[in-house]
Amino acid sequence: MRYFIDIAYNGTAYCGWQNQPNALAVQEVLEKALSTLLGTEIAVTGAGRTDAGVHAKQLLAHFDAEEMEDVQNLLHRLNSFLPKDISVQDIFRVKDDAHARFDAEAREYEYHITLKKDPFVEGLAYLVNNEPDVSKMNEAAQSLLKYQDFQCFSRSKTDVKTYYCTITKAHWERKENLLIFTISANRFLRNMVRAIVGTLLEIGYGKLTLEDFHKIIESKNRSNAGASAPAHGLYLTKVVYPKTIKM
Repeated sequence: MRYFIDIAYNGTAYCGWQNQPNALAVQEVLEKALSTLLGTEIAVTGAGRTDAGVHAKQLLAHFDAEEMEDVQNLLHRLNSFLPKDISVQDIFRVKDDAHARFDAEAREYEYHITLKKDPFVEGLAYLVNNEPDVSKMNEAAQSLLKYQDFQCFSRSKTDVKTYYCTITKAHWERKENLLIFTISANRFLRNMVRAIVGTLLEIGYGKLTLEDFHKIIESKNRSNAGASAPAHGLYLTKVVYPKTIKM
């Protein structure tokens, strides 16, 4: 039987979601926990991969196992077994051909910036010394919805078939001393959100104009965009699937 598992994690201690030979990944920790509790080797496939230090408020993955009558019991046992920086939000049965990565219709990220030193968001938000112009950043963010080719924000030497993404939401808002950037799309390129945030900050600080931003996107050249914002401010917050995947 195929199951989806909904997890959240603080990515500080991990090399990212995906298994790597010489570093600890969230995928490895989850697979070991499931294999131990279910008494058989379990492989999990995630909706996507987050980079080293990036967090997730929601990441969906699928795994195959014998039919379980009490899924909630496994959920509670997993949360007792997993380290404190990984939690399971839900486990539910899906159709046998449901795929956590390929069936995802949309993904949403947030990037958190703190405007003052705050011990309660240390390692969870990017501290900046001066407040950027959020209205200019929002104006530029809205223009992202007019484009589809985002090669200029993709990590170099990435093996992808297309740089096309459909962005449906991109905006900044201020919540007390936090600036939060929310962006939704059908898919994202590696390093894309952090590169967008870094470039938007340059607009917020007056180093780039809106016209410059359009030229950067149209250039399809990563070296023209801004430096990537640090990983620890980034969160995968939502993965959307068609309702038809559930049993």
